Amino acid sequence: MTATGEDRTGARMEGRPAGPWWWERRRGAVLDGSLAFVSAVECSVEGVAFAGDAGLPASVGVAFGALAGSVLLVRRMWPVAVVLVFIAVAPAQMGYLMGLVGLYTLAASEAPRRIIGALSGMAFTGVFIVWFVQATQITRGEDGGVSGDAVVGGDEWFALFLALTVAIGLTAPPVLLGLYVGARRRLMESLRERADSLERELQLLAERAEERAEWARGEERTRIAREMHDVVAHRVSLMVVHAAALQAVARKDPEKAVKNAALVGDMGRQALTELREMLGVLRSGDGFSTVRSAEPASVPLAAVGAAAAAAASRAEDEVGEGPCLAELEVLVGQSAAAGMVVELSVEGEVRVYAADVEQTAYRVVQEALTNVHKHAAGAKTHVRLAHRSAEIAMQVENGPPPEPGAAGAARLPSGGNGLLGMKERVAELGGVFVSGPTDAGGFRVSAVIPA
Repeated sequence: MTATGEDRTGARMEGRPAGPWWWERRRGAVLDGSLAFVSAVECSVEGVAFAGDAGLPASVGVAFGALAGSVLLVRRMWPVAVVLVFIAVAPAQMGYLMGLVGLYTLAASEAPRRIIGALSGMAFTGVFIVWFVQATQITRGEDGGVSGDAVVGGDEWFALFLALTVAIGLTAPPVLLGLYVGARRRLMESLRERADSLERELQLLAERAEERAEWARGEERTRIAREMHDVVAHRVSLMVVHAAALQAVARKDPEKAVKNAALVGDMGRQALTELREMLGVLRSGDGFSTVRSAEPASVPLAAVGAAAAAAASRAEDEVGEGPCLAELEVLVGQSAAAGMVVELSVEGEVRVYAADVEQTAYRVVQEALTNVHKHAAGAKTHVRLAHRSAEIAMQVENGPPPEPGAAGAARLPSGGNGLLGMKERVAELGGVFVSGPTDAGGFRVSAVIPA
């Protein structure tokens, strides 16, 4: 049977030291010890009269009563045993305190309702029978004589009323009180468990919000790095190529050297303009400035992700519509001006796509041409663009460099992030990106983006 200490849950929740043996707290042990002592004294006094009626020595009655009354020590662990002992000693007219406390403890315990009802009914029946017999003996007199049938009938009705009243008074209040206390304790435990569950859920939600915020910050850092790479790397690469050409023809062909110098200046100004616009968006963005200026403790975790997403969309809006497919001819012309042998072919009906689709397609071609400048300078390159019904496809394929050392003639550095950035851009739109060397010794970059 489950133990039913009133303060067990409170002791567990508050982390107080456990009491001796089966008591959760020392206060419970003191309370049960006091009740057992009082019950033992009561049963010892009542045991003297029981021993006299049974023709036994008074010491035997006192010892029996003390032993029976001390059963209250185990009321929390075995409340059923306490009630059974009370029912057993009820014919000896002893243990009323033990019966009250035992019935209360049993009703407040986790015992099944059928066991509580059965033992309460047995205790009620035992008390009723004992008091009915006692009341009948008292009203009839010690010798059992009667004066008439009317008197006998009246005495029996009085004894029945007295026995019923005492039985109800000794069993109903402790059982009802125990049922109320047990139900209230279970309600409090369920509320406490629900509060603990809500606290754990809130903690989990906070951890998930922190993870989402960290993911949003990482995504924003990746997006900014990819955008900076796409904006700056291509124009700087062309600047390096033109500078190398300028160095080669400075003395032999001054006019061409002047032309290349002008191209380098134009490329540098365009790169600085785009870089300044990008940095201006990052510096003046409301979302970033809000998060940066606020106190860390007062910023909701969800606001970080919202600010990152807002900054990402704001960067695209404030810089402008961004590059589009109509600018591919200019892009290819810039590479051709840098000395690349490049051709552009367009298939299908030209139409306008969403801004993110056109920008991604442009960036893929731009980064592919930049890689040709870096790794295959002088190689013949073919750019294909195909407009299809539900998608747009692009492919940049170059042959092998004309000379073995031509690939690194301009000494262009490579960070190794170009292909990764292209793949990430295409994947964000649900497209497919494929890149790899060709059988002829060149390199091919292909992408298909849903329209």
